[in-house]
Amino acid sequence: MAILRKNRVSTPTSSPSRNDASIKTPAPVQRSTSTGVSKNNNKFNPRLIFSQIVALQSLNYLVLSFMFQMNSVLYGYNVTIDRIFTAKHLNLWTKEGRIDAMTIIFSSLVGSLLMVVVVEKSKKCLDFATTNVIVHFIICVLYGGMSVLHSLDFWIVHVFGVIVMVILGEYLCSKMELMDIPLL
Repeated sequence: MAILRKNRVSTPTSSPSRNDASIKTPAPVQRSTSTGVSKNNNKFNPRLIFSQIVALQSLNYLVLSFMFQMNSVLYGYNVTIDRIFTAKHLNLWTKEGRIDAMTIIFSSLVGSLLMVVVVEKSKKCLDFATTNVIVHFIICVLYGGMSVLHSLDFWIVHVFGVIVMVILGEYLCSKMELMDIPLL
């Protein structure tokens, strides 16, 4: 009786012996301790990608909210959700607007550190950073209307923030990928 296996080259007429060299056993799959997924498994996983997008977006808004709260304590500005989702306070010609712009840029710096933790791959940093800004733009349009389309300051600050997030995120992720693997 012939036993058919995936890795078998030919089917013998008699039952295989234990020392048969033609039977190849598959190599054990190395599993990551953090996710339980094979390191070599680069298959398309929409659940993982969606959860990474949600995590990155949520953490980005958490950091941005915390930074605007710190601005309220340091400079005495009102904390409103309009600072995050509208271009009303984002004017580069005023002191308050420049502080809000620097807060968004600093949030992008922290976002690149978050990409090292959440995304972990330098190839995916551009995708996740642009997705982050596109989702933020859609939320801004839904919250405040089309006024963000007409604000040049909004576009300057957010495009510069994406550039910073992508370049620093790719650099940090590549440094993380090139680190030595610890031996047990």
